[in-house]
Amino acid sequence: MLPCAAFAQDVPLSEEELREQEDRLVNYGSRTEHDEVPEPIVTGDLREPTITVTANGLGTAIANTGQAVTIMDRVEIESVQGPDATRVLQRTPGLSITRNGGVGGFTGVSLRGANSEQLLVLVDGVRVADQASPGGGFDFGNLLLGTAGKFDILRGSNSTIWGSDAIGGVVDVSTRGNIGFQGNFEAGSRDTIFASASGGLSDEGYFVGLTGSFFRTDGFSAAASGEEPDGFEQVALGGSAFVDVTSNLEVFAHANWSRGELDTDGFPPPAYTLADTFETQETRRHWGDVGFAYYGNDLTLRAAYSLADTERDNFDDDGAQTFASDGQSQRIQMRGEYRAIGPVTVAFGAEHEWSDYATTYDTAAGVSATGAYVQLGAAMGGFAAHVGSRIDDHEIFGTNASYGADLSYGLGQDWRVRASLGEGFKAPTLFQLYSFFGNAELRPEESTSFDLGVEKGERGRGTHLALTGFRRDSEDLISFAFSAARPSGFYDNTARARAQGIEVEAGVDIADGLRLSGVYSYVDTQDRTSGLDLARRPRHFGTLYADYNAPFGLKIGADLRLVGPSFDNAANTVRLDGYEVFDLRAAAPVSDAIEVYGRVENVFDADYRNAAGYASPGRGAFVGVRASM
Repeated sequence: MLPCAAFAQDVPLSEEELREQEDRLVNYGSRTEHDEVPEPIVTGDLREPTITVTANGLGTAIANTGQAVTIMDRVEIESVQGPDATRVLQRTPGLSITRNGGVGGFTGVSLRGANSEQLLVLVDGVRVADQASPGGGFDFGNLLLGTAGKFDILRGSNSTIWGSDAIGGVVDVSTRGNIGFQGNFEAGSRDTIFASASGGLSDEGYFVGLTGSFFRTDGFSAAASGEEPDGFEQVALGGSAFVDVTSNLEVFAHANWSRGELDTDGFPPPAYTLADTFETQETRRHWGDVGFAYYGNDLTLRAAYSLADTERDNFDDDGAQTFASDGQSQRIQMRGEYRAIGPVTVAFGAEHEWSDYATTYDTAAGVSATGAYVQLGAAMGGFAAHVGSRIDDHEIFGTNASYGADLSYGLGQDWRVRASLGEGFKAPTLFQLYSFFGNAELRPEESTSFDLGVEKGERGRGTHLALTGFRRDSEDLISFAFSAARPSGFYDNTARARAQGIEVEAGVDIADGLRLSGVYSYVDTQDRTSGLDLARRPRHFGTLYADYNAPFGLKIGADLRLVGPSFDNAANTVRLDGYEVFDLRAAAPVSDAIEVYGRVENVFDADYRNAAGYASPGRGAFVGVRASM
């Protein structure tokens, strides 16, 4: 046998090679943010697959799932500029936002008309909902973009893989990480300062990265009728580490911490309406995990222990504490995938969670839950399908079963059809079970959703077109009730709801360096008990955005957010008018390592509300500089 040199050829990857590539691109089990990834493969239309974790819990190419998924990376985050996550998230089909005041104020995210508490939010795979809040949801007001590396967003119920809370969908945020150093500093209107930095060290068998951010603003009055500005200040830190123990075994760890102080307005006497006060709220959050990932020829495993804790303290005008809460969850979990026969795979997982909370006025309490799932999948050529089921056992309400399935089929010319059917459930929160208003007889909220879509290409690449129709029916929703036995009120399973509509997404390169994109959503929501619209759910909303990259390095962009009218309350008696907000942005290189940038938010100074009584930011200008080495 004689050795000889083979000439390199650009050849398509086999399906097995693509799947091996996907295994190494598991979002929180390997270094996707940190490895030097080669340029997309150039044979025909074949490119590196965009990997989603929210679809199946580990990692798969978007083209291999029938579920509706949107992914936004660090490049897009930096192009939008600034610390406010809502300016990036509003590019997601079916996603609407409600905020009480400015950056840092309570921010709820609704997917396809679901309550903001019915959205499962993960950071590096760790559940980060506030276990002490009444609805058990996540406040995006404390999530700034300085430490965020990527958003992976699934629209639709998916409790088969994710268990409780995944009624509206799933949002996974990956912590920023990179080799070398990157940093930015910006300043602007309302005495705002925002700085962030990240850096990492890597060798053949390890990666260690740190990231941090600082934000401060004098803000504006959260109360629309007020004049006293309400500021916000936050410090956030994040870190990750990956070590290859062997060629197949990797250990990893993630950690995040933040501390924020927010000025709030209240409801002072004698009018007891929203008005200027000097109240403040301090929020401290930390979460993280440690575990291992194993990549065998036919078997992939990921196991981890995770912890998430949120503490809040509220203070009155004199600085005296008026309320405090602490919610914590701990979880051990294992996920895996086994390549059974040919194109058939078996995904499986199990987890156990302990949750507890304590507040100033409620006795400390806790609850535990255990869940397990199995999902069968098959992928052949342009065809992919999955079907699975899950069982959860909750300490209080007992057993709950969930089912789900999805299908994707390539039609040629980069077109594919996709469909999914999923069930979701949300366990009663600790506050709903054990507080003064609690009810230990509560059952979980449940939903069944399906969607059908057709799509060409992928988001952000070439010509991309997508049209999706969806519907979700929910029952046993937990709301406030009254009775002669409990005149102060209590939580009970009393409500039903329906959400249905269409999502449209498009992106096209209309000239050299010029790309135009947009999303539009029609979401019809209904309280199936009263027949009225659900509160704060606009029927029509969308975002148009354009980017131009000049040959000499200048980048210019614009975003136009359009939101139709809605109602602020369940009785549909308080109307919120529709609005339009237009932003402009630009960036230019100074050298290979330095870039200056700037933007004007709300160029036309629109006066609008997405929550009655709360103000929204007017026109603001910001300038900054980025550096990398």
